[in-house]
Parts: sequence; structure tokens; C-alpha cells
Amino acid sequence: MSEQHTSRVTAGPGGAMTDEVGVITGDLTVTTTAAPRGTARIEVQYTDADEWYTLTGSPVPVPAAGLGDLHERVVDAIRSGGGAEAPRA
Repeated sequence: MSEQHTSRVTAGPGGAMTDEVGVITGDLTVTTTAAPRGTARIEVQYTDADEWYTLTGSPVPVPAAGLGDLHERVVDAIRSGGGAEAPRA
């Protein structure tokens, strides 16, 4: 099983940008999952919904600080809002 981090977060003004439906806002769940070749897949959903969406910019390289650090950066970006996208290295 791949390493994975999941958090609930309230998106800041402007929410989080997804590939499938554009900006989503409100109470969200974000998951950062290790993927092949040193990358990570980042997905987000409305908390307790069935559908998951790709955070724009995902997949991204996992930084030297690790998957947990990347996940915290994603959560911080979504909390800040502004159409948050996956952080680049």
C-alpha cells in the first residue's frame, strides 16, 4: 500500500482549483498519495462526498523533505484559498 496523508481543511476565499470542476470551496478533505517515480498524487473532495477531484498541478515531485511535508504545504495552500493548486518543488 502506498504512503498516504489525509486531512480535513476549510478552504480559504477562492477555494482550491481542480482539473475536473474548477474551484471548490468550503469544508474539504485532501489526500496526498505517493505515486510512481518519486511523485505524489493530490486529490480533494467536499468532506463526506463520494467524488474525488484532482488538485490542479497534480501529480508533483515529492520534495526531499518527504510526502508529509508536501501534504502540509497542500493543506496550507488550500486553507489560504485563492484557487490553490498543487505546490511545485
